Amino acid sequence: MNQLASASQLRMSLLRWALFVIPVIMFLGFLSGTISGSTADNNWYQTLIKPDIQPPGWVFGIVWPLLYLSMGLAFAMVLHARGAQNRGLAIGLFLVQFLINLSWSPIFFGQHKVSFALYVIVTLIVAAIATTFAFGQIRKAAAWLMVPYLVWISFAAILNFKIDQLNPDAESLYVPAASSQIGSGR
Repeated sequence: MNQLASASQLRMSLLRWALFVIPVIMFLGFLSGTISGSTADNNWYQTLIKPDIQPPGWVFGIVWPLLYLSMGLAFAMVLHARGAQNRGLAIGLFLVQFLINLSWSPIFFGQHKVSFALYVIVTLIVAAIATTFAFGQIRKAAAWLMVPYLVWISFAAILNFKIDQLNPDAESLYVPAASSQIGSGR
């Protein structure tokens, strides 16, 4: 026997990585969005003028979990590629771009810093492109799994830019708290 691991053992190893990494990435993405209130129901967000290319709110709820799933699988593939040249660099780049990704929602939705969020998302695009190229040197499939994410965050950057243009006063918008019907006599 000249193999250290059989093909089925290698598949199981990838599966174990995926079963760990994908839920962690999806949970952290969900947590970032939830903590920052990144929903179409966000009172501040509702007051903003949106560009014509703005998709309905439910689209984001479908797209992001799929993107986190795809990113998680790509990351699992790279983690599984033990001994691959520049694997450590690829892992580091992924973690950096993922942390930038997680910071965008709190900056945009939580702090209402639309202009700063634009700089963050442009930085995210650069980091995600670097990650994709690094993944491509290790596993081509992992790089291809990152492509929909690159397309989406590029679209999100355009939305961020347009919202920034249409709402120069976005940071200072006053949003009244949701009123309570209790004691209002209705």
